[in-house]
Amino acid sequence: MNPRHPLTILSLSAILLATAALAAALPPLPPPEATDQKTPVPPVITAPPNAAPSDAIVLFDGSASSLANWESTDRKNPSPRWTLEPATRAMVVAPGAGDLRTKAAFGDIQLHIEWRSPAIVKGKGQGRGNSGVFFMDLYELQVLDSYENPTYVNGQAGAIYKQYPPLVNASRPPGEWQTYDAVFIAPRFNADGTLATPARLTVFHNGVLVQHDMPLRGPTENRGLPRYVRHPAKLPLRLQNHGAGDLVAYRNIWVRELSFPPAPPIPDIPPPPYAPAPPPKKIKK
Repeated sequence: MNPRHPLTILSLSAILLATAALAAALPPLPPPEATDQKTPVPPVITAPPNAAPSDAIVLFDGSASSLANWESTDRKNPSPRWTLEPATRAMVVAPGAGDLRTKAAFGDIQLHIEWRSPAIVKGKGQGRGNSGVFFMDLYELQVLDSYENPTYVNGQAGAIYKQYPPLVNASRPPGEWQTYDAVFIAPRFNADGTLATPARLTVFHNGVLVQHDMPLRGPTENRGLPRYVRHPAKLPLRLQNHGAGDLVAYRNIWVRELSFPPAPPIPDIPPPPYAPAPPPKKIKK
């Protein structure tokens, strides 16, 4: 087709006129400040390297006074009787001394915890450096020596026990310190006791993402399927004493209690699409 043909020129003119009419009907592009949010202003905290943030609750720092933040699940003797290891500022599972759980109760939290399986390897599978971190006394993040130690995958280190295996096995050799950094969101229940939203868990193992916002199916069960039963909004954090041969050590434990403000309102401006922004004005030289 000849671009200079009268019909072609008319068609192009019609398109240009339609485009201009459409642009005129669209709302103008809002200024940048129309979507600026001024409040609430996030609180200021300090976050020094290799230390707890200023708004953290330190649950264990190696001192006897911080061990007093815990109690044994042994009803006959609730005093915390795990062994303090001053050289590493750690506490070590003590056979027959029960699990340890915090005296304080928590709901939504960020957790930092460091753990170490025994350097001398004994046993295999689930019988090798076995312990667990229980959020709200109910939901287990598995602790296990999973360095060259095959077992069922939803029971290895970094697993949400019997529910989700980790994305990768980031385990270090036995005897080396390892870290979990986790964000736990507690379940919510309706007034009639039914589940509103499940618990969710995100975990970094030695700095590597192994669980991402996973919806928990219910409290941890070793046998059978889990199910939710309404419980308090806050419950203790618990560390498992799995058995005499699983002398796992823990240190540097802190949590941050989390609260989430409501979603900010959508700015009161027209939704897109918008009319094209005018070209910037040329600066006269």
